[in-house]
Order: sequence, then C-alpha cells, then structure tokens
Amino acid sequence: MIYINNLEIMRGTNTLLKDATATIYPHKRVGLVGRNGCGKSTLFAAIKGELSPESGEIIIPNGWVISSVAQETPGLDKSALDYVIDGDTKYRNLQKMMEDAENSHNGMAMAEIHAELENIGAYTIKSRAETLLTGLGFSQEEYNSPVKNFSGGWRMRLNLAQALLCPSDLLLLDEPTNHLDLDTVIWLEDWLKNYSGTLIIISHDRDFLDNICTHIIHMENQKLNMYTGNFTSFEEERAHKINLQQALYEKQQAQLAHLQAFVDKFRYKATKAKQAQSRLKAMEKMERIVLAHYDSPFSFEFRDSTELPQTLVRMENLSAGYPDKTVLTDVKINLVPGSRIGLLGRNGAGKSTFIKTIAGTLPPLGGSVEIAKGIKVGYFAQHQLEYLDNDGTPLSHLTKLADNHKELELRSFLGGFGFSGDKALDKVEHFSGGEKARLVLALIVWQRPNLLLLDEPTNHLDLNMREAIILALSDFKGALIVVSHDRHLLKTTTNEFYLVSEGKVSQFNGDLDDYHNYLVELDKKNEQQKKELSRSQDEGKSSSKSAFKSKEQKKLEAEFRERLRPLKKEIENLDKKITKLTSEKKQLEIQLTDESIYNAEHKDELQKVLLQQSKVSSELEEAEMLWMEKSELLEQQTNEFNQYQNTD
Repeated sequence: MIYINNLEIMRGTNTLLKDATATIYPHKRVGLVGRNGCGKSTLFAAIKGELSPESGEIIIPNGWVISSVAQETPGLDKSALDYVIDGDTKYRNLQKMMEDAENSHNGMAMAEIHAELENIGAYTIKSRAETLLTGLGFSQEEYNSPVKNFSGGWRMRLNLAQALLCPSDLLLLDEPTNHLDLDTVIWLEDWLKNYSGTLIIISHDRDFLDNICTHIIHMENQKLNMYTGNFTSFEEERAHKINLQQALYEKQQAQLAHLQAFVDKFRYKATKAKQAQSRLKAMEKMERIVLAHYDSPFSFEFRDSTELPQTLVRMENLSAGYPDKTVLTDVKINLVPGSRIGLLGRNGAGKSTFIKTIAGTLPPLGGSVEIAKGIKVGYFAQHQLEYLDNDGTPLSHLTKLADNHKELELRSFLGGFGFSGDKALDKVEHFSGGEKARLVLALIVWQRPNLLLLDEPTNHLDLNMREAIILALSDFKGALIVVSHDRHLLKTTTNEFYLVSEGKVSQFNGDLDDYHNYLVELDKKNEQQKKELSRSQDEGKSSSKSAFKSKEQKKLEAEFRERLRPLKKEIENLDKKITKLTSEKKQLEIQLTDESIYNAEHKDELQKVLLQQSKVSSELEEAEMLWMEKSELLEQQTNEFNQYQNTD
C-alpha cells in the first residue's frame, strides 16, 4: 500500500497541500484530478522522490519499481525500438553483465544471468516493444528509424512506450493522452485495464478516467479527497455534496435551466436513432456535471453570426492533399447550419488534411468546393498556438480584432476564458499550453464564426474549460466539424460521424462503441494478413531453397550432421548424468532432514552422508558447467554452418 500521511507541500510561498492524507491499495487504478495549478504533477514528483515535502511522509513498499513518462527526449541516433527497450533498465543491466561474463569466460555467471533473463521475459522483449510501438501508432518501417527523426509529439509517444515496457509495481502517468489520437487513446485504455500494478493517472479526459479508474483522488482546498468508483461516480457524489450547500443553489439552477432547454430541444429533433440516443444520454449526464463544476472560472457563449447562409460549404468529387501526394479522393459533403460532424479515422488517414482544405489553408487538388458568401470560419488547430505574439497579452490580441470596443467590454469577455484582472495583461511568452489554447479559442469566439473547424481543441485544457466549451457549443447555430480524442466532447457536441479511411470520407453508421468494435476487427484483420504474408514468404523461401539445393549442399549437410554426432552424444550423456546426480543429491538432502541422523549414535552415518553430498554437489556442478560449454559449442557450430549455407 501507498500511505500519504499529513503531507505538506509548498511551491514558493504557495501551499499546495497541507495535512493531506490518503491510502492507495495495491492493484488499484486511481485518477488524480483537480484544478490546473493545484499541485497534481508536484505530488507525482514527491512520490518519485524528486522533491521533499515540508512535512509529512509518503510511504511506498520497499522494492517497488516506479515507472513514469520522461518529459524530455533528446535527439538520439538510436532506433525507436532500442530506445523503447531502454525502458527496461533491469534487462539492459543484465545485457551488460552478460557481455562482461562472456568476455571473462565465466560460465557460471553466464548460466545465472541466462536464468535471470528468462525470469524477466527477456526473450520476448523485442516483440513486446514492437507491440507497444504499433499500439501507439508507429508503423513497422519506423521501428528502426532514429529517435531524432521524430517530432516532439511522437517522441512523447516513445517515452510513453518506455514507461509501459518497464516492469513496474507503480505506474505514474501525467496527461498520457495529450499527444494521442482517438484510436491510440482507445488502445492505451485497453492496455491499462490489463496492467497488474498500481496505477495513478492525471488526466482531463472524462471517458478515459471513467473506463479505467477504480478510485478518484480529488485535490481541493489543499487536501486529498478519496472517492470510490470512476469519474462519473465521483462527480455524482461531489454534486450531491455541493447541492446541499444552499448558497450555491441559485447559480446551479440557472445553469441547469439553460442546459435542460437544449436537451429538450434536441430530444424532439433527434432522428438518427443510435447516435441520437448516445448523445442524449451524454447530455442528460451533463446535469450532474454542471453541479460538480459549479465553481468553474470559465463561462462564455457563441454569439450569433451576422450571416447564416443556408448552405455553408458544398463539395463535389473533391481531391485533397499535397502537390506530391493525394490523400483524399471523391469527397462529397454539404455543410449546413446545424451540421455537427465528428471525424473518425486512424492517425495519418487524412482528417487534418480534410479540415485544412475546408479552412482554405490547403488548396483542393481536384473537384469543386463551393464556399458560401458571408461564411466566417473559426479554425482551431494546435499549430495556431505558435502564431500568438509572445510579447503580446490577451487584451492586446483581442484589441487588434476589436479596436472600436471599450476596454471594459473586452476585459469582461476575456474573463470568461480565465483571463480576469491582471491576467489579461500578462505576456503570452509566460503562458502554459492550456492558457495559449484558451486565448486562441477566445479570439475565435469573438469573431462570431458560422463554421467551426476544431482539430484537437481540448489538448492541454482542464475539465472545467472542456465543460465550458461543451456548454457554449450547445447553443452554436452554425456548422461544426470536430477531430478529437476526447470521446465526451464528441458524444455531446456531434450528432453524426464520418470515417476517414483509405483515401475516402464516408458516413459512419454507428456510435463510438461501434467505432471501438470496428477498430478491434480492423486490427484482427491486419494481424491475420501479416501472418498470412509472413507464412507465404517463409513458404516461398523454403520452396526456393528446396528447388535449388544442390547435391553438393545435401552432402555438406550430411557431413556436418556426422561431424556433430559425437558432440551431441556427449551432451546427451551429460544430460543423463545431471539428471542422475540431481536425483542423488535430492535423496541425500531428504536424509539430512531426518532429525534422528543428528543423534550421537548416528555420527558416522551423518559424516558419510555429508561427504557424499559434497561429492555429488561437486560432480553436479562440474557436469552442468561442461554441459553448458558443450551446448554453446554446438549452438556456435550450428549457427556458423547455417550462416555459411545462407551466404553460399
């Protein structure tokens, strides 16, 4: 068990935890949640021993191995596969010890290291690392690519693979889904469900926490509050507690009335049965979410656009991509006010390409795209965070768009995005990723778009801001297209899904559970095809070798088998001798467990048994070392002959 007793942690002059206590039982999967800045990552650092608390203690069982995701990845020449295998430090240490033992011809040490390697599953480590890389979105061709060739987001995936490969008793994951797409999040979720150790995870992904966690620790008011159950259970319990506080009742009811109006409106207009029911359930669930997030600092809405054409975008036989590569073909879609589309598809399938083409940042390669007069596109993508002026402030950015508005109005608007008071005058260069994302969203909302294109809008955003976006989108009257790994966002803001796959964009008839099943079946199909291809290649090689094997080769093989016969016989005899001596040693040990043999009258018999035990042990050790030496010689000669045959 992990015991956190009367813990006090400070960051500068700010107290993050005071007299905080919690107990985490083995094999539990715990979600650590709380406002940004409350100290979640700092608590992780304390658990790992990277910082010392002002008082109190964190007690972790002796011998527990802690695994966590490295935050930095240097640009190494090492391959992605080798880098991931580095995550198992015990394996790498044993590898080095084996090298030393081989160089010093220490057979006994080599035997012991072989046994240890077998115990830790060393002979499957390469396939396990490859499985992790595949699950996290790497292609087989990328296994041997140097780490330095990958971008920052993909290097973070490599770090995650390292942490998952490391055999651990405690796994600490801090926002592991931030750089992942939906398919990879679903894969990671399934992997973590089968993790046998204790898991503590920081995440703002509601569905991810719901599907994984057995407990939730909420960091609030400098305390650690433990809740049994998943994230939804935590919100229900917290909402119940909050609802008892009469002083907050009025504000809660105002938010619920706003939400209920939308739920009712949607209920009567829903026509797509399965998707509609899925969304309706998600929206009704939001009633307790509003209660649980009553104290959110974020509150904004999409104001009506000045124009709302009947058809915003019409595409016919569209081809999209880049001058040297066509990504999508024959795309046909109409976007009208009220369209709410979630894009699904594997990483690299073309979802972002599709959105960029609609946004106008990528020209179409063919077909037609009709953009309505009066369209206003609000396009959010992660790369736009880089275009913010680092020397600017939230107020100066907004003033550029609205120089004819009073400062008080602009400050009030920014306050809804968490930039209240002096925060509106802080320089962007000091902002976190989440703060930059909130500012970009604020600038988009201000411009009153009638077409929203959101590409992973929730990266770096906490739960309160995510809920504020969902509430604001409930009243948005334009068209919406979303790419997101946040399933809660997709469920509550979209009413139809399109699948981007194999160069096509087609309607997906199902909900996100159906999409999960689709991915499982697709993986099975791909795995089967790989096996069939591998089997076909092996058969082809075997057939080719058989067809062209000369009489001379067959003669060489027969001579080689004859040459090995004495060595194999010697190994066989040693094997029998080891079996016989092991049995003798066991019988002698049984005799020595008889208490009567230690009586004075059996002194001579005891002496005889001890001498025989020493002799048998010595002979057994000698036979085992000789067996190891002869077996390695057999393996070496066989490998050398096979290499000679293959190069011939």
